[in-house]
Amino acid sequence: MAMNCIKSLRTIPITNQLGTCRTFAVGGKAKKKGGGAADAPKQSILTKEVKSTTVVGANILKEGADPKILADSEYPEWLFHLLDKKPALSELRRKSIESLPYEDLKRFVKLDNRARIKENNSVRAKN
Repeated sequence: MAMNCIKSLRTIPITNQLGTCRTFAVGGKAKKKGGGAADAPKQSILTKEVKSTTVVGANILKEGADPKILADSEYPEWLFHLLDKKPALSELRRKSIESLPYEDLKRFVKLDNRARIKENNSVRAKN
């Protein structure tokens, strides 16, 4: 019912104070003229040399420039270990707790507590 009313409203001409007549636009996307050039992929303005020596897009400030890429010796050692794969809880449970290094022991306690909390929440939710 509502769709019929909307369709009928599209055909009613509306006049404004100047006396011009207009109707509601029918849905759909307007076609762009000369679409062939717009469909082509845009080429990068940056040269390969600039891309290989700077961190493009890392500058978040209005002033300043993107930082330069330094040698590996200039960065701290911990930075290279950020993406290392950490052991899962099931893998940590298989190992002896006494033989785990401190970081793995800390991770085991955190993941074990999280698993216990989830288990308790699911048991209480069913009741």
